[in-house]
Amino acid sequence: MSKIYQVYGQSAHEMTLQLLETAQAVRLVPSQGNVVLKPNLVIAGTPESGATTHPGVLSGCIEYFQSHGVQQISVMEGSWIGDNTMRAMQVAGYDQVCRKYNVPFFDLKKDKTRTVETAIGKMDICQSALDAGLLVDLPVLKGHGQTIMTCALKNLKGCLPDREKRHFHAMGLHRPIAALGAYLKPRLIVVDSICGDLDFEEGGNPVTMNRMYLGTDAVQLDAYGCQLMGIDLEAVPYIFLCEQFGGGSTAMDPSDLVELNHPEAGMETKFRKPAGIVGRITRNVQADSACSACFAALARALYVGNMQGTSDMHIGQGWRGKSFEGIGIGNCCSGGTSCVHGCPPTADAVLEALTKQA
Repeated sequence: MSKIYQVYGQSAHEMTLQLLETAQAVRLVPSQGNVVLKPNLVIAGTPESGATTHPGVLSGCIEYFQSHGVQQISVMEGSWIGDNTMRAMQVAGYDQVCRKYNVPFFDLKKDKTRTVETAIGKMDICQSALDAGLLVDLPVLKGHGQTIMTCALKNLKGCLPDREKRHFHAMGLHRPIAALGAYLKPRLIVVDSICGDLDFEEGGNPVTMNRMYLGTDAVQLDAYGCQLMGIDLEAVPYIFLCEQFGGGSTAMDPSDLVELNHPEAGMETKFRKPAGIVGRITRNVQADSACSACFAALARALYVGNMQGTSDMHIGQGWRGKSFEGIGIGNCCSGGTSCVHGCPPTADAVLEALTKQA
């Protein structure tokens, strides 16, 4: 079993340095190898919204590895379908970090891909991720409307071209996420759990937890994340599936957790269990292979409009080319009586259409 190093505080930069120094992370860098940092930059949102990795995690990693003589360091990410990666990195403050430390940022939406054979078959993965000497996974521990939670394993989905991301949703998410994690198998993971949104992947309802943790087994770290959030492992099938595919182990002994410090008096560190908001308001929606961005737009519109999804709402790739009675959400559902077009549509556009329909 691997060790998990945990630290409490409010400075992402300093907390990241403490974790890396204690774990002696530089030992994981192969001789003459490069270090590639993969944050969670799913949308153009600030870290304070609970959606994206804090820029201090990036700066802490870069400063640590540079101070230990690593010269080839880069940051790479591809935002979710429909968002612009470069705009997102600026909103999150990554452009300032990259300029300060003279580190390049690569938009994986523009990267070349290679087809590899995974536990469930062929998969197209971005070349920069495959060629990394040390791939450093920098996820945010947060909720997700379709998979309940997202952390180290699902964050690797950003290492795919958009066409493969769509394919993941067509396959049902859990098996392909598990297969990707078992194939890429990042050897260093630093989890940002400072203020993740426990219900929405795209943020908006952040919960301050003032915590970060580090490990080398993505499966173990995701299992620990479920423990922190009060989620049964069975509710997140891709974790056990990745373990079965050889991606890591869910096993964890109390002695595996190394606490670097203790929370200061009055510091909030206890998780509340995710409220299950997304599952509740979308329970009756006719969803079939819906991409995360499209599904999130519908969930956000329902939440903001204080509405409950109904059976005449259709969303997902499974409805492409089909005619049906009711409203379609996204271009794939243009065969409906009406449709909110977009790939994905905005939450505002969905809310406007649903309000008119009501």
